[in-house]
Amino acid sequence: MGTERTNQIDAAASAWLIRRDSGSWSAADQACLEEWLNASALNRVAFLRLELAWEDAARLKALGAGVPGDRPPPPGHWNLTPFFDPHGKYPRLGRRRFRFVAAAMLLLAIGVGAYLELARSGELYATPIGGLASVPMADGSQVMLNTDSQIRIALTDTERRVELGHGEAFFEVSKDAARPFVVRAGNKRVIAVGTKFSVRREGNDIEVVVTEGKVRVEHGAAVHGSGVDGSADVFLTPGSIARAGDAGVLVQRKSLPEAEEQLSWRSGVLMFRDQGLGEAAAEFNRYNVRKIVIRDPAVAALKIEGNFRATNVEAFVRLLESGFPVRAETQADQIVLAAK
Repeated sequence: MGTERTNQIDAAASAWLIRRDSGSWSAADQACLEEWLNASALNRVAFLRLELAWEDAARLKALGAGVPGDRPPPPGHWNLTPFFDPHGKYPRLGRRRFRFVAAAMLLLAIGVGAYLELARSGELYATPIGGLASVPMADGSQVMLNTDSQIRIALTDTERRVELGHGEAFFEVSKDAARPFVVRAGNKRVIAVGTKFSVRREGNDIEVVVTEGKVRVEHGAAVHGSGVDGSADVFLTPGSIARAGDAGVLVQRKSLPEAEEQLSWRSGVLMFRDQGLGEAAAEFNRYNVRKIVIRDPAVAALKIEGNFRATNVEAFVRLLESGFPVRAETQADQIVLAAK
């Protein structure tokens, strides 16, 4: 099923959930909901996932500012929050706060278990292990957050700044020549005007993948790689994959489809092409609380290929056991792989 169809189902499920908890729910509404749920297993799964996300986000008061307790306003009382006027239509605390609430509602709508908070230095967004989140920015840009990631967004008259604390994010940047789009990750900056690219941060190292437009990577160390002039600033075009660390910046020029494969996580899928099992296990461990552990170098060196659901580590291990000389021992917080 395509991403567009999935988004349509999630949007419909969100609409049903909001309507059900609005305080004007009737028996006829319930019958219509049951009909929609029974029409497809995908509908039911999406609705149940949203209910869980709603409950998780409720504890963080994403919609309950100003209401005591650890739950959002009760059904029929959302307009009592200080974000809205008595008719529940217009923001009372300004456009910035209203955009914050809209972003929170969108995160709930896609059911990813993300959280956010408003802080003096910008808006903070984060995902748990296994979570994905789509974050709309006030300038029209969009951010997709990968598993276990955190960003802080601050918009000024001269700059659009995103601080990547950890993890990975994909940016679709709205054009605004007067305000460059700057992603900070430690002592590195990735700068764009209107483009599409991702930044992944692990400690002080970053990886940048560009799929549209041009971005500039600023780094104080030497630069390595084909087609790079040796200056501290590296310009990346579509298909470029850059890795920047303390030693410098390494740039690979790949085809656009190859670069897009690096970003398959946006649809919840991991794509491996003739990859070592050890590397694949490390990638799965980013998305799952239960970790894959490989102590045998021969097992870690096995080559695998295929597309796998990122959060379904158990299914991945079952496939390994059926197709490779590998046995798995499942423990409380890890799955140990060894040779048969």
